Amino acid sequence: TVDEYSPHRKNRALFHQFSLKENWLQHRGNVNEIEDIFCLIYITDHAYVSIRTKVSSTVQDILKIVAERIQHAEEDLALVTVTFSGEKHELLPTEMALSKSLESSSRIYTYRKSETLNPFAENDLLESLQSRSVRILGMNTWDLALELTSFDWSLFNSIHEQELIYFTFSRQGKSENTLNLSFLLQRCNEVQLWVATEILLCSQLGKRVQLVKKFIKIAAHCKAQRNLNSFFAIIMGLNTASVCRLSQTWEKIPGKFKKLFSELESLTDPSLNHKAYRDTFKKMKPPKIPFMPLLLKDVTFIHEGNKTFLDNLVNFEKLHMIADTVRSLRYCRNNQFGNDMPQKERQEARFYTHNLLVIDNQQTLFELSHRIEPRV
Repeated sequence: TVDEYSPHRKNRALFHQFSLKENWLQHRGNVNEIEDIFCLIYITDHAYVSIRTKVSSTVQDILKIVAERIQHAEEDLALVTVTFSGEKHELLPTEMALSKSLESSSRIYTYRKSETLNPFAENDLLESLQSRSVRILGMNTWDLALELTSFDWSLFNSIHEQELIYFTFSRQGKSENTLNLSFLLQRCNEVQLWVATEILLCSQLGKRVQLVKKFIKIAAHCKAQRNLNSFFAIIMGLNTASVCRLSQTWEKIPGKFKKLFSELESLTDPSLNHKAYRDTFKKMKPPKIPFMPLLLKDVTFIHEGNKTFLDNLVNFEKLHMIADTVRSLRYCRNNQFGNDMPQKERQEARFYTHNLLVIDNQQTLFELSHRIEPRV
């Protein structure tokens, strides 16, 4: 029998209190059904293509995207599920890649059919990617920022206010209660890694300088478009240790770009409880996208700094503070970003930003960093 005052019972009571106050949080019925999902297709143990796709996507649909992203012949690729125990299972082209039958403990890899389903050797693949032309250099920075903002907005606009409550109070709760929120947090982390990946896969110094300048401009455009989530992620990506150490690259960045980067970077200064960011964001009119990890930090701080129950009674003052913070989502979403269809010239930028190539291992990133600019 569950004790009347056990944490499990208390949290249930707490969620009940939130649900009783209909004007505190939005109605649960407003939650968008999940049609899209993030699918990570690993090309090595430490690199993957992050694809936002329909749950009903076939293996062939996904292979087409992966092949274009890593510039490899589609007909030479296969999708293979690999369990942590090492068992492999090739997926047929017409199968639904994200079928419910897929074991949760499996990763999806792309393997080469021409070599009897052998995986890519990490060094060979990374060297191949380093020798490619940097496609992003030919794309318009404002368009790239627009597509990042459009992507983030679709995720941010799908978050239900109660997801922040579940995330804070039910750390061990079911992930489906915070799915949209988890997607946006994952996206923020991936954009940060994507920035570092693109720079460190660029072996030519001149192009690498152009790439850093381009990301600085994209960050500035994201700020202008009131997308502080991607803005923070790009600045953090440029500040990754493996990128910061590229002295030859940073020395060649023009003074005006260094000044712009310094100004943008100052907004991410954590001093005085992120005062610079908070003041800037407060002045922005909605619609706008906050830096989500900081908003979650605020809710968590209120939760952990105040008791939920006092003398076995609900602490409503604490709940009011949490509700006020959570309700700030409503203000950010008072208006909608223009949902105009992407222009033809933005289609490449859309594909590029919707299917990020990411290296998620810091050691691998450092190895790439030392490969393109060895320690003197």
